[in-house]
This record gives sequence, structure tokens and C-alpha cells, in this order.
Amino acid sequence: MALLTFPHPPGTRVRVTQQTPLRDRTWSNAVEGVIQRFRQARTGSWFAHAKDDQLWLDRLELRLDDGEIAVLNLDQYSVVETVSHEDGDA
Repeated sequence: MALLTFPHPPGTRVRVTQQTPLRDRTWSNAVEGVIQRFRQARTGSWFAHAKDDQLWLDRLELRLDDGEIAVLNLDQYSVVETVSHEDGDA
């Protein structure tokens, strides 16, 4: 089994923009924080011919500026950009 790699190591500050396509528009949300961990985690959903017959999702854990840990499920509509701390200041 190949190890899963992510282009940004833990400790990197990133901005993740996620989009949800709707019928007549696109809903977008962005969150910024420091990467704590990236992993593939199984869900409770069943999916034939997948590892252990489970649906697996790419999960990115970020520590936000207020200390909160956010767990994001990444998909094809997710954009992860490296940012410096100064870029995030208003």
C-alpha cells in the first residue's frame, strides 16, 4: 500500500476554499489556519470495491488562530493555498 502524501507539511499556514455547486449558483467558504495533520479516514458509508468496503475521505486538520481545530473533508472543489501570517492580517 502506497503512503498518502499531501503537498504541504504540518506547520504550514494555508487557506482552504471549498465550493459547493448549487443549481443556479456556487456557495463558497474559506478557512485559514496551520496544518496539524492530513489523513484519509473512513466514513460510516459503505462503498463496494473500496478499501474495507468503506468510503474514505481526505481529511485536513487545521488549527485556527483562536485555537479551534477544524477538520475539513477535501474534494475536487477544494483549493488549498499556502499563505504567510501577514497575508491573513487585515
